[in-house]
Amino acid sequence: MFLSVFDMFKVGIGPSSSHTMGPMVAAARFLDLMRASPFAFHGLRASLHGSLAFTGVGHATDRATILGLAGFVPDTYDREKADLALEEIKAKRTIHPDGLGTLSFDPATDLIFDFDTILEGHANGMILMATDAQGDVTLRETYYSIGGGFVMTEAELAAGKDTEEGAPVPFPFKTAAQMLEMSTASGRSIAEMKRSNESARGGVENLKTGTRRLWQVMNDCIDRGLTSEGVLPGGLSVKRRAKGIHDKLMQERGMNLTPPHTINDWMSVYAMAVNEENAAGGQVVTAPTNGAAGVLPATLRYYLDHVPGASESHVEDFLLTAAAIGGLVKYNASISGAEAGCQAEVGSAAAMAAAGLCAVMGGTPQQVENAAEIALEHHLGMTCDPVKGLVQVPCIERNGLGAIKAVSAASLALRGDGTHLVPLDACIETMRQTGADMSEKYKETSLGGLAVNVPNC
Repeated sequence: MFLSVFDMFKVGIGPSSSHTMGPMVAAARFLDLMRASPFAFHGLRASLHGSLAFTGVGHATDRATILGLAGFVPDTYDREKADLALEEIKAKRTIHPDGLGTLSFDPATDLIFDFDTILEGHANGMILMATDAQGDVTLRETYYSIGGGFVMTEAELAAGKDTEEGAPVPFPFKTAAQMLEMSTASGRSIAEMKRSNESARGGVENLKTGTRRLWQVMNDCIDRGLTSEGVLPGGLSVKRRAKGIHDKLMQERGMNLTPPHTINDWMSVYAMAVNEENAAGGQVVTAPTNGAAGVLPATLRYYLDHVPGASESHVEDFLLTAAAIGGLVKYNASISGAEAGCQAEVGSAAAMAAAGLCAVMGGTPQQVENAAEIALEHHLGMTCDPVKGLVQVPCIERNGLGAIKAVSAASLALRGDGTHLVPLDACIETMRQTGADMSEKYKETSLGGLAVNVPNC
């Protein structure tokens, strides 16, 4: 099994990897399908299903789908150009994707939120259609946004998880047990094995350049969040808090009266900065999702800014180790809140961050696996119940607490020798089973939990 670090960490836009980035990616794929088709097309239609319908407006799924059909993609997204394009599409009721001419598309009638039809493949389903001059559908494809910006067609999903293209990799571990066995046999760390796998597919220089960019985007996102003020969009009137907290922390620095637990506020504020940027539709990196995008950058920033002896030369090892753990979770369970609740998002992010931190602080592969297990275990059962379908409450603070848990898990693992009762594989399987048993009300539908118990929402 191979899942690249650049699959796990993708540069994109907020507020949701599965509800914003995924539909935009699906639309781009559908445009490519249209370009390869022998048919002449006159118009476009789209229908959103399941969680994409229930919380689509709050997650800007409608906006992302329309802009995706217009040719916008997450990696190069320009907010100003997108706003202008959206205004023109709504006014003229036409869309102009490159190479396909002018197509009819009225957002008011051609984009449907289907609350009644749940597609069988995944909770995040959408159908994209192209029509002829008579309005008949001549091309149609079903897409599933399966979390973290990953998108699969109906056929791809049916083919199963083992479908994989590309050169073989030297360390194709599919479970944590296999990962540790290969590490022991080869004498390599998890990061070193992951680096060998990445190099077999993309080359060493691509890896170095790509991971540097990933951390730069993550770090820039933190910095923007720490300096931005105002009210987040969506109607909840949630005020940005990261700047105010950070300003107070900076004022208190060096004061003898500052209690030791204040370090938790630093971890939290870094994470909250990212998720406030995400909620505002800013540029973030899936880690492994947008809703959980603050946990890992916050943990890495904590390491660099607050741990004696920390070095940016360790950033690549941190990201590679985290990606290895994230790949195991995704392959054997889920990183989608719509599929398994927030345990699959913030829980997975905390496991990844704990593993990365443990590794760069000198942990053995056994201690790294232990750190990931501790972090994930103590998120089991966590629901995804965003108020008003927005990635704001409880998501922003939840990322801060996820970072604190990640650091605590790494610290506990480093205090031991790597032996522990519950294997990471068992914890991942428990998360999968818990997600399968969880009521749909608590899986990113905003039909239960805080989403229905907070007044005036």
